[in-house]
Formats: sequence, structure tokens, C-alpha cells
Amino acid sequence: MRSHIAAMLVLVPALLLTGCGTDEPARVLSDTEHSAQDVAFATDMVQHHAQALSMVDLTRGRPLDPEVAALAEQVRDAQAPEIELMTDWLVDWDEEVPATMRDHSNAGHGDHSAAEAMEGMEGTGGSDMPGMLTVQQLGELEEASDAEFEDLWLELMIAHHEGAVAMAEEQAAEGTFRPAVELAEDVVAGQTAEIEQMRALLG
Repeated sequence: MRSHIAAMLVLVPALLLTGCGTDEPARVLSDTEHSAQDVAFATDMVQHHAQALSMVDLTRGRPLDPEVAALAEQVRDAQAPEIELMTDWLVDWDEEVPATMRDHSNAGHGDHSAAEAMEGMEGTGGSDMPGMLTVQQLGELEEASDAEFEDLWLELMIAHHEGAVAMAEEQAAEGTFRPAVELAEDVVAGQTAEIEQMRALLG
């Protein structure tokens, strides 16, 4: 009798644990339908990527290690098309396309510096995203000497990428629109690899 009771005491918790996993329906990805999470991801990442491109613009005219220069162009080549893709999604979904700091400036080649453009974005929510540089950080990067610029750029871009990876991981876990989930997975893989590359360049 005691052996039967012992067996039941082991079995009941196991059955309870099995039942717990059935409460939440499995997420179903769609090639046509999107969710609020998908909209939030595209909206935020457009602004996040735009700042990365402005950081790349700041490398122009700077004496850089060839590997750093190549990495900067790699960031541009990856993120510029992704901005266009996410913008197209927002238009297709009849959602507002967010203003970005690149609308206000071309990182010092327009009427405003990158820091001034970022200052113009304050209050829009963009500065609250993980990894986004502050006005002060952008100003320090713009004003850095040639000797200081490269390491500072790498350090700030690592933090920026880490923020993008965190945002993309959330989308990969919670998004509904399959293309946006797949893009998020690409961002995680690509920017994680670039983070490791930048850390190696910093030594």
C-alpha cells in the first residue's frame, strides 16, 4: 500500500507540471497578418538603425584602421536596406513612419550636426530605446580627436548593437508577422557577430 501511495505522490506533481504547459496556445506566425509587437519593432528599429547610419557617416574623413572602415560600410550595407524594408511594412500596414535623426541632418553634412539632430528628436521616444546614443555621447564622438575617435566609435557602436540585439530578441520571441520575425533573427545573428568583431578590434 505504501508503495502505491509513494508512486502517486511522484506522479501527481508530474501530471500537474504537464498540464501547466498547455494553458498558452502556441504562437502561429503569419505571412500576411501582423500584431502590435510587429508594428512596435518596425517603428523602433527604423529609428535605431537610422542612428547607426549617422554614426557610420561620422567615420567619413577620419583616419581609420582598414578593418574598422570596412566594418562601418558593412553596417551601412546591412542596415540601410532594412530601414527601407521596415518602412515599407509600416506603409503597407497604414501605420505612421517615424521621423528619424537623419530627417533632421545627414550627420553633420546638412544644416545640423548629428548631436543637434538627436537633440531635435528628444521627446519622440526614440532616445529611450536600448543602446541609443544620447545627445552628449554623439557630441563627444563628433568632437573626438582622430586619435580618440576610432576606439570611442567602436565602444559606442558595440553598445548600440547590444541594444538592437535585445530589441530583435524580443521580436523573435513575440512577433507574429513572419518576415519581421525572420528579420529580427537576422539582426540578432548579424549584429552579434559584429559585436565580437568590434571587441576584437578594440583588443
